[in-house]
Amino acid sequence: MTRLSERLSAFGYAAGWRLAGWLPAGFGGTVFSLGADLAVKRDGGGVRQLRANLARVVPQADEVEMDELTRRAMRSYARYWHETFRLPSMDHKQVSGKVAASITGVENLDAALAEGNGAVMALPHSGNWDVAGVWLADYLGGFTTVAERLKPESLYRRFVEYRESLGFEIVPLTGDSSAMRVLLKRLRENKAVCLVGDRDLTTSGIPVKFFGEKARFPGGPARLAATTGAALIPAGCWFTEDGWQIRLHPRIRVTARAEVPAATQALADIFAGDIAAHPADWHMVQKFWPADLEAADQASLEEAS
Repeated sequence: MTRLSERLSAFGYAAGWRLAGWLPAGFGGTVFSLGADLAVKRDGGGVRQLRANLARVVPQADEVEMDELTRRAMRSYARYWHETFRLPSMDHKQVSGKVAASITGVENLDAALAEGNGAVMALPHSGNWDVAGVWLADYLGGFTTVAERLKPESLYRRFVEYRESLGFEIVPLTGDSSAMRVLLKRLRENKAVCLVGDRDLTTSGIPVKFFGEKARFPGGPARLAATTGAALIPAGCWFTEDGWQIRLHPRIRVTARAEVPAATQALADIFAGDIAAHPADWHMVQKFWPADLEAADQASLEEAS
């Protein structure tokens, strides 16, 4: 059953790339939005989890407001995938130029690289981080990031080829130290490393407070900065009506391993500020807070018994 699910997933992504490339942009966007509305109506597990996550972000929202926020968030998530499937056929210089016209805080990146120790840019699952990467690759001539080893292998290779076509250097996340060695090397070459930093995919996450509740963030961004002297730069991404907004925040100072927990908490606080301002563009459809993960584990144990 697992292999069948993996094959169906790979087929779905392949179909998405073909469909989005074939449909006119405006019509394709409408199709993806209607798909998002249908998903909300069906109220599957991902939609319910998205709503539960957003309830932490906007705790004052009543039921009607939360219904509307969930609908907008699913439409935003669908927009991300529609743009992702279209990006290979889009004019990347034009995309980068559109981002450059509105991005703020580029001076923080420039100052970091002027020091000569590289930059670690960390961002949450908000807006379109691939579009942000298109701008960064154009601005710097490339950058390095990591990719989760998806299954099946064909799906992983498709995503690697897709992001390499946008100008990213991809390092596979394999569970050993090989990825870290490449990232350290790039930073010592005074280059940029870009990492999604709001969802811990390991067992060594850093405890933080996030929207008033215990969570875990990846420690990689702060550890890389502490080890190399690179600047740790938080980035925020969200959608505008006809484009994208990127904000590069001032660096978080972290010069020693002992400062990694505090730097990671500072990163969480900055992410929370941007997400609270643009909650519909935070695409977290998975269980994120430990309380939800523990509740799911408890429910599985009760079902098994």
